[in-house]
Formats: sequence, C-alpha cells, structure tokens
Amino acid sequence: MSNNSITYAGHSAVFVNIHGMRVAIDPWLEGNPMCPANLRDPKALDLIVLTHGHSDHAGDAVRVAQTTRAKLAATYELAMIMIAEGVQASHVIPMNKGGSVEISGVAVHLVNAFHSSSYDTKNGTLYAGEACGVVLASQGKSVYHAGDTELFSDMSLIGKRFKPSVALLPIGDRFTMGPEDAAEAARLVGCATALPIHYKTFDLLTGTYETFSSACKSRGVNCRELEPGQSMDW
Repeated sequence: MSNNSITYAGHSAVFVNIHGMRVAIDPWLEGNPMCPANLRDPKALDLIVLTHGHSDHAGDAVRVAQTTRAKLAATYELAMIMIAEGVQASHVIPMNKGGSVEISGVAVHLVNAFHSSSYDTKNGTLYAGEACGVVLASQGKSVYHAGDTELFSDMSLIGKRFKPSVALLPIGDRFTMGPEDAAEAARLVGCATALPIHYKTFDLLTGTYETFSSACKSRGVNCRELEPGQSMDW
C-alpha cells in the first residue's frame, strides 16, 4: 500500500494515511454494526478529527483517543466536551470552520457543512457547536470528508481551494444528502474519485451505491465503493 491510503470502517468512519500521518475521521468503531472486528481497536493513530458530535460519529472518540493517545481535533465546543469526557487536554486541538492547523506536515482544514450537532453524556445532551467537513492536505495532495451535510453550492469553493483527489460523501438520505445530491456534490468538488459513506448502516438510510453510481455516471464523475474493511491508495 502506498504512503497515501484510505480504509473504510463503515458508516462515516475512515482511516486516512497521508504522508506518514495516521488519521481517523469520525471513528465510531465499537457499536458500529458495519465496522469489521479487526478495525474496532486501532493500536496506533496520530490524529482523530471529528466532523460533529452525534454518537454515530463522535460516540467512540474518547475511548479511541485514550487508548491510542492520538491528538484530537474538533470544533471548539466539541473539543471542550472531549476534555470534559476524559481526553487529555494537551492532546485536544480546538478549531473552527475556516481555520486550519498543521500537524507533522499535514494541514487539517475544517470546512462548512449543513447539519445539526449535539453530544450525549450521562448528564444529558450538550450543544456541540456546528457540524463541519474536513480536508486533510499535504505535499499537494488532499482528501475531503464531507461529514453529515446537505448539498450546497459552495462545495465548488472547497474544490477550487483544495482540489481534493478523493471526496467522501454521505449518500444515505433522510439525515444527509441522498445519492443524487451526493453525485452533484462530487461534480461541484471536482474530485478524481468520489466514495460513498453514511449508508447501509440502518434501515432508515435508504440511499444506495447503485443510485449514486448511476447519478455520478450521468455527470461524468468517477466513483468507487469500498466495503467496510477495504482500502485504496490515492
């Protein structure tokens, strides 16, 4: 496998290797019915990035951060919740949309997304800031994880600004974009390859890869499906 790879862990959980940096985006692993057993307990990570606070994205972040001692980047409100929940404060990187940080030569950018965000604790549900997307970039290469979002025209600015090789886009519908809108998002972003995420996990997520693939084909967009546990170089 090359220095740059993506491993899909099911739902929206993704492991990205980018020029030596081992990154987990939305690592909901334990309790994720789509996550293969061999991916549920990562032994080595450098960074965790969260798109928002919902349990199917951030619900396992504290455990993974504690066991791997990886740094954790999130919007300010969610970052503060992570500290309160037990992540070592010195390992937490508070950010917000429009901002970026560089870690070991990899730039982490938080970009816009349209979705809600909250975090469930034993004392109740907390506001977790705004939802976001994530761009990881290094040495002229970048990958875009859209998080949970609807289609919006400024995705074209994300494409223009970062020129991602790969875009990971939710296609499940009901809570995010469906397949048709996700295909249009891929066109706007202008990625070389579009990968579907946030689908098949629950019955309520009705969007399918077949519909996404057909919609991408009609727009001249290249797409690919990774089954949970599969990897690709990029």
